[in-house]
Amino acid sequence: MFKDSTILVTGGTGSWGQELVSQLLVYDPKAIIVFSRSESTQVAMKRHFDDPRLHFRIGDVRDKEALVAATRGVDYVFHLAALKHVPVCEDQPYEALKTNVVGTQNIIEASIENKVKKVINISTDKAANPSNFYGMTKAIGEKLIIYANLLRSETTFVCVRGGNVLGTNGSVVHLFKKQIAEKGEVGITHKDMTRFFLTVEEAISLLLKATAEGKGGEIFIMKMPTCKIIDLAEVLAEHMGVSDLKFVELGIRPGEKLHEILYSEYEAQNSVVFDRDYVVVLPPLEIPGLKESYAGCRKVGDDEYSSEFSLMDKEEIYTMLRKGGFL
Repeated sequence: MFKDSTILVTGGTGSWGQELVSQLLVYDPKAIIVFSRSESTQVAMKRHFDDPRLHFRIGDVRDKEALVAATRGVDYVFHLAALKHVPVCEDQPYEALKTNVVGTQNIIEASIENKVKKVINISTDKAANPSNFYGMTKAIGEKLIIYANLLRSETTFVCVRGGNVLGTNGSVVHLFKKQIAEKGEVGITHKDMTRFFLTVEEAISLLLKATAEGKGGEIFIMKMPTCKIIDLAEVLAEHMGVSDLKFVELGIRPGEKLHEILYSEYEAQNSVVFDRDYVVVLPPLEIPGLKESYAGCRKVGDDEYSSEFSLMDKEEIYTMLRKGGFL
């Protein structure tokens, strides 16, 4: 699919972006354009990969002209760029709006103008029944991407929604390891808080699968294991030889949920089981031929997909952390 193609990755210097580039290079693309705002991380990434197929462009998704220039001759766009931290987006909502909503619309318009084959928008579990501004902006971004399939262009638009990815910038794993090593204690917002987790390698593999399978207009949702945050901290502490780990309960931050969901009860009405890795949410909009493509798939049921249930035990958490290279 990607052989001899030109690919643009927005936000490509982040943890997701670097793993995505690493896996895409295996498919022998003609070129991968890494589009991001940070000069220093681009220089570091260029030195790390040292591959002539990689090209770097400084730019911001808020700048439509820069995106129009960057998408010329591009076959596939992976839209990863976003403001992602819940507290930052709560404190500076207008900045989140400009990046996560206006930036996504700029991607859509630039891709259509340059006849990109397919755009893959990376979303988050926080877009499902959102309780914070970050989730709201990503939910609007999803709607824009889905609606773009009705604009009678040559470009197909697909969404992929996932949960927390281990080891990404700002990951709780790095924070907990630092707190355990320095203080023998960790700060948690609530002792019962749960989250979805996946290693970055697994997340990107699933992302590429959705890219190949996506028809346009649907949201692919990665099935992800869940765990209690307190259990994650305890597994890390046990591995680091700290037996009397202390917890400081900080309280749930503005906009933060006790449990996340990957799809809501409302979305469940239009969701089908694609395979063992994915659920597909079909839009309420009528996109020609889309529902027929999934007619053979069974419905997921009527309940939301919550991180509260089917929790991993400590042995499973240990296996996940070891697979991700954190132990």
